[in-house]
Amino acid sequence: MPELSPFLQSLLSASGLSGYEAPAARLIEERWQPLADEITLSRLGSVQALKRGSAPGENRPSILIATHMDAIGLMVTAIVDGFLRVTQVGGIDARILPGTPVTVHGVKDLPGVVVIPPAHSLPSGVDEGVIPLKDLFVDAALLPEEARAQVRVGDLVSFATAPGVLAGDVVSGHSLDNRVSVEALTQALEHLHSRKHAWDVWAVATAQEEETLGGAKTSAFGLHPQIAIAVDVTFAKGPGASDWQTFPLEKGPTLAMGPNMHPAIHNALKATAERLEIPYQTEVTPRHSGTDAYAMQVAAEGIPTMVIGIPLRYMHTPVEMVALKDIERAGRLLAEFIAGLDVEFVEKIVWDA
Repeated sequence: MPELSPFLQSLLSASGLSGYEAPAARLIEERWQPLADEITLSRLGSVQALKRGSAPGENRPSILIATHMDAIGLMVTAIVDGFLRVTQVGGIDARILPGTPVTVHGVKDLPGVVVIPPAHSLPSGVDEGVIPLKDLFVDAALLPEEARAQVRVGDLVSFATAPGVLAGDVVSGHSLDNRVSVEALTQALEHLHSRKHAWDVWAVATAQEEETLGGAKTSAFGLHPQIAIAVDVTFAKGPGASDWQTFPLEKGPTLAMGPNMHPAIHNALKATAERLEIPYQTEVTPRHSGTDAYAMQVAAEGIPTMVIGIPLRYMHTPVEMVALKDIERAGRLLAEFIAGLDVEFVEKIVWDA
């Protein structure tokens, strides 16, 4: 059974909630340092790594690969008798929270667990079925005076599920959405380290995707690439999931089709995958994709954009699952596509390709 790379292990153990990505950003910046020519932080905290291309001149075309690094989690809203009331950061289904181990980022990091109060102490009408988030607590085993001294309203609470590899070479843990895409982009940069490519490559770990898409909006506007690709997770087939809404694990990444994706880039990625016999799946997305691509496509005067998806089970839970093979295939596909771009690519593409 394969082991997680040290980088992915560290990413899946870090916090870095949406709007507060610094713990993840530091890890990414350190890992990308030897793989890029320069690294900057955007004003919103996105990590922007430039790998220069080999085409002559100062006006080389550039491609932006966006993989959001922010995670979902909780925020303290009140302290009641030593217990913490919380609200969500990003989309969270309250059904999955009771019993979840968490880390409370107070004056110092504290272990805790999300708990349900006894049924007789719940408000009338909520003692059956799913307990709303507002009626759950985080218990960090603090006395009332300790809680007031160590935790403040506004402090963050992140999931603390340990990542690990399951049977079938599937990784499970929290924040796989979207740290596995950061790993795929990192693998692409490793492939490109020994490959010649004409285009400049902007590898961007974007901030705030789960809440505002702000990192992708600002980096796409500021870096002004000729084309952009968002790499994110998509829904994998699991219990009760229909085939037409989900994609099986270990069958390769998805290539999206729809108004948020430029058809010429879709076709070029598809051709690359088929030429190299990289398995892929086609994902029909009739509306905007709900990814960073939605923001990048309409930045400035508009950027031809594409979405690559990595199938993931149990999205927005502390036990998300992804096949390691799908991460590797997404990384290789990115690298091969970038290496194959010629400087006239943008001039040749049209929307109705």
